[in-house]
This record gives sequence, structure tokens and C-alpha cells, in this order.
Amino acid sequence: MSDELAIEARNLTRRFGKLTAVDHVNLSVPRAQIYGFLGPNGSGKSTTIRMLCGLLTPSEGEAQVLGYRVPQQAEALRRKIGYMTQRFSLYDDLSVRENLEFIGEIYSVPAARRKRRVAELLDEYRLGDPPNQRAGTMSGGQRQRLALAAATLHEPELLFLDEPTSGVDPQSRRDFWESLFRLVDRGTTILVSTHYMDEAERCHALAILDRGVLVANGAPQQLMEGIDATVLEIETGDVRAARAALDTIAEVQSVAQLGARLHALVDRRLADPVAQVHAAFVAAGIGAEVRTTSASLEDVFVAATHSRPEATPA
Repeated sequence: MSDELAIEARNLTRRFGKLTAVDHVNLSVPRAQIYGFLGPNGSGKSTTIRMLCGLLTPSEGEAQVLGYRVPQQAEALRRKIGYMTQRFSLYDDLSVRENLEFIGEIYSVPAARRKRRVAELLDEYRLGDPPNQRAGTMSGGQRQRLALAAATLHEPELLFLDEPTSGVDPQSRRDFWESLFRLVDRGTTILVSTHYMDEAERCHALAILDRGVLVANGAPQQLMEGIDATVLEIETGDVRAARAALDTIAEVQSVAQLGARLHALVDRRLADPVAQVHAAFVAAGIGAEVRTTSASLEDVFVAATHSRPEATPA
């Protein structure tokens, strides 16, 4: 494993009976970056993270995390990683300070260092007013900050975040991501799963998972520039009729409505898609302006998953 990589996985696979939750995934995650997992619920993000943490044994394949083989060396790895789950996993009946002190004891942080770290985290994550507030009475944003503080108390080299911003307001999400970039500036590597497109765009690089398969991988801008589809923007006074006309064109992969506009992904093999879509509108008696436009990360996800067949029920 290269010293520049925090995570290297080859053909990582996990089956649950007849269900293949993660299917031969290959990953190379550089150190001191934010690497994102983008995908809907059930795409295999959480299962992959649990295998990389050593909490699940792969059915096939292998992985090294910070130079440790998992799950064989998971116990040695445990002190070098932090893990924040989607669901708040601290103790509602304990205060903010008590939760942090307890986590410090779990990680065997020496008393003097533990006291210093708790004080630092209370200040950094704005948890000190009051530090004796019970965790169960905190708002969603406060609980999120407390969970991140707990996951980083022992100053891990690598931080796993499993959909950490679900259920919090936009400002709390923005503040949370600013905290992540501060951690990266200090040398921490972060692997974060999300289904929010705006969060995925903040990552240095990301993997798109669909039903356990890695369908795209790279920097967000590179993925958007290299999308395997032509993206059209359509302005029309009759959106419903325009959608019906687009449905008659086999090469149109997907259509999304954005207010009074339509956003369509078209197979790259369609020659002159603007002219052909416009001709379909003329034939249907629809007035519309059709033009190409830049792809969004949502477009990348749709294009990457569109051609994959539906899973066969077990």
C-alpha cells in the first residue's frame, strides 16, 4: 500500500445470503482529503464503511486502512480511526462533558490529555454553554456537533462519517462541513457518505454507488465534465406536452422539471440532439427553445446508473 493512500480496497464484496450488498468495489483514498460516497439508501455505502472499519468481514476481496489489513488488524486500527454514524449514538442521559469524558476513557486517552481535549472540543464545537446540558435535550445541530467532537476526541488519522448531516438544517450542515475542512487542514482523512448532491460537490473526490456497484469515481468537476450523456435545457410554455414529446425519443434517458424548464439527458450517440429534439417539438406543435447546458452532479449520477438493469429479486 502506498504511504500516500489512507484506504486501498480491491474487489471488496459483501453478501447477505443471496443479496450482494457490495459488489467487487475498488477504492484508493488519498490521505488528508475528503472522499465522498454518493448514492441512495440501499446502495451499499454503510456496508462498505463497516467493512473498512473492521466491523464486517468481507465475503470477498481485501482492504488496507492506514496500512492495517481489515478485518484481521481491526483492533490495532481502532485507535487510529473515528466513526460517526447517521443515528446519534451517544448517551442522552449524560451531559455534554460527561459524554466526551466517557469517550476519552473508552479510547484510553490519558487523564491530562483527556482534560485538555475535552476543553478544546467544547470551545471548537461551541458546546460549552452549558457543558452540563444533557445530550438528550440538545437540538439536532448541537447533537451533530457533539457527535463529531466525540469521534475526533482521540485525534484519529482517519474519520468515517455515515450520512452525518441527515435531519439537520442547512446552516448546521454548512457549519459542519467547515469543521470537516479544518480537520483536513490538520492532516485528517475523511470518508463521508451522503445522498445530498451539494455535499458531494464539496468532496475532493467521490465514488458513486448504485446497488452495491461502483459506477463512477473521480473529482466532482471531472465527473461533470466527462458525463456520458448530452445535457439539454428546454424552455417551453407547455411543459406537460414537451415531456410527452420527449418520451417518444428513445435516446432521451431522463427528464427533470426545474420550474418552467425541463432538463434532459440524451444518449451521446444521438446525432445533433438539439435539432432532433426541436424537430420532435415542431412535429407535436410545441413551441420551445432547446440548448445544451453543463451537467450537474445529479446528472452524472442519473447517467451513471441509467443503463444498469434492475436487480432481479432473490
